[in-house]
Amino acid sequence: EEQLVESGGDLVQAGGSLRLSCAASGFIFDNYTIGWFRQAPGGEREGLSCITSSLRETLYTASVKGRFTTSSDSAKNMWYLQMNNLKPSDTAVYYCAADYRLYCILSADEYDYWGQGTHVTVSS
Repeated sequence: EEQLVESGGDLVQAGGSLRLSCAASGFIFDNYTIGWFRQAPGGEREGLSCITSSLRETLYTASVKGRFTTSSDSAKNMWYLQMNNLKPSDTAVYYCAADYRLYCILSADEYDYWGQGTHVTVSS
């Protein structure tokens, strides 16, 4: 059974950094894509970045490009979202998601597997 578990959310001051982790298990095939999403209170789920398991493709939404970086430790089936220069507007619940595909996409509807989410709060 496929499973994703996020960790690393915390309270941080504006301008600070956090690294979120996503532990993936149970995926049968090597060719899948990991997406990072967030959902602020009262808001819709927003796609932030994605990375293919081959590591050949990454994609970022404009609001985080240059501040957030997605990476992986394939040997450990761990996926990471490094977040720098955080802003109060980055406050949200952050999710990793996975889908069996060979390319990146930032639409939440396209992902079948989701973690439970981790809270990030950025204070001003």
